[in-house]
Amino acid sequence: MDGAGRRALALLLPLWCCLLAAAPRRCAGQTDLKSPQDIQVYVVNTNFTLRWNYTGSDTNVTFSAEYQWFGDHKTSETEWEKLPGCQNVTDTECDFSSAITEYYDKHLVRVRAERKEDKSPWSSVFEMIPYFIAQIGPPEIHLQSMNGVIKIQVSPPEANQVRKMWISQLSFKYNLVIWENSSNAEVRSESIFPTDTINDLAPETTYCLKVQATLPVYSQEGLFSPIHCVKTTRKVNDSFCPANLKVFALNMKFHLHWNNPYKQHVNYTVQYLIGYLKKLHDDYSVKWLNVPRCENITNTKCNFTSIITTTSGFYYLRVQAMSQYNKSCLSNEVIIDPLRINEIGPPAIKVDVSDVLLHVQISPPGGSENEIMTDHYYLSYQIVYRKNSSDNEEEMKVKEIKQTIATISDLTPSTQYCVKVKAFSETYNKSSPFSKEECIKTPEDKMLPLIILATFVTALIAVLVVAVLFIFFLYQAYDKIKYVFFPSCKPPLNIEGFGGQLFGSPYLPTAEEPIESCYVIESIIEEVNQIDFKDYKHSKQSSRDSGNYSNDDDTSGSKGSEGMLEKEII
Repeated sequence: MDGAGRRALALLLPLWCCLLAAAPRRCAGQTDLKSPQDIQVYVVNTNFTLRWNYTGSDTNVTFSAEYQWFGDHKTSETEWEKLPGCQNVTDTECDFSSAITEYYDKHLVRVRAERKEDKSPWSSVFEMIPYFIAQIGPPEIHLQSMNGVIKIQVSPPEANQVRKMWISQLSFKYNLVIWENSSNAEVRSESIFPTDTINDLAPETTYCLKVQATLPVYSQEGLFSPIHCVKTTRKVNDSFCPANLKVFALNMKFHLHWNNPYKQHVNYTVQYLIGYLKKLHDDYSVKWLNVPRCENITNTKCNFTSIITTTSGFYYLRVQAMSQYNKSCLSNEVIIDPLRINEIGPPAIKVDVSDVLLHVQISPPGGSENEIMTDHYYLSYQIVYRKNSSDNEEEMKVKEIKQTIATISDLTPSTQYCVKVKAFSETYNKSSPFSKEECIKTPEDKMLPLIILATFVTALIAVLVVAVLFIFFLYQAYDKIKYVFFPSCKPPLNIEGFGGQLFGSPYLPTAEEPIESCYVIESIIEEVNQIDFKDYKHSKQSSRDSGNYSNDDDTSGSKGSEGMLEKEII
């Protein structure tokens, strides 16, 4: 039948359906099949399973699924395609792992029920991006019991698959859950490497375990492996095996110490393994190396500083003992994280003083020969200083700096101060012991003598000023007192003639005292003197004319005095 006949048959088919009384619903375009519900896709590694529920009671129903793949993000629409592995299935799930090859693209899935020519409406669409809903599958494990321990080797999920959901196999971490195969078993959990040894087990005891792979970066946890059980053996105790391995590290100098329980001659060889090799899924047992200058030694210590070439990783150490009978025994392993196991030593300091400033110069721990301390640690310093006095409760002051040079101010002159310093790392939360305490005395205050001198000069000047003022006022008072009580000259003769009662001072005594003659000698121009004399005579004549105090004796006395005065003036 050609294409035209098929189209004609398709047009006539609905009419024929309507004429058949046995199928009225199909003529009306209806069906009694229900759509599948609760569509879900489960992804484990690269295994895809589609599941759904069907609530219909019909028999001989099959299911088919279609999907859309949006590989090109620029395309918003694409045609529905049949989903491989999910066509005409009789169960409510199907595996379509072969259909999905792009795990970071969006996919749409839908399902419908079918019975011969009847087809239900499509279910709701399930949308997914495979990588975001994928779950990490269980790893494969291999166990070996020997000498009281269990050797375990873990294969990552998808180890034997060509297509992988998880690209970086080294990103996996593994969690081990182990317990004794008994009714009251105590479950123990720990992290393990792909190839590892499980220690601290009871001899001749059956243990069961399972392993889970995780991706901590994405906070994803996988499915546990099937449970495996194995019985431990009895450990062979070699008395010459090294025991109690301890690591001592100071200022990036590393030493390993151990005990020798065997008193006979034993040779030791210290071996190390770079940590990242344990993260690989290969066998690292042949990759252990000997530590230089720690091969076939008889003492129980080893300096392994030379092997620490990087501080960003881990190292593993073990000691191999060889007895005089050529028997060999390996110790347990110890893990080395250089920057965390290392201890910071005390710094060295130099103290100097100028005026009232204290200068502290700090040498980092390890000295100038060990620059690796400052290369890998961001060190800060805590300076503690105090007055060196007999008072034990003297306040201690603290100053924190990030440099190696510090200046301390606000000190008391002529006082001894003691200083000590310790280094600390905030990143690793560790600090060093304090350095040796250094003491130094601050110089005397240079301003104090100047202040004392200035104070003395000021006081001296003030005293002199006060003394001068006192003397001046004392002299003035003395002059006034002497002038009042002890006058140096008698009144002129012309004034004496008027009587003592009128001009007598009330402060002078009434008794007569001898009066000395006083003479006034002045070199005055004669003309002026004559004018003054005439004025005097005129005033004297006026006085006589008044008649108030005139008598004969006074007149004669006045005349005599006048003549004498004239002679004196001439």
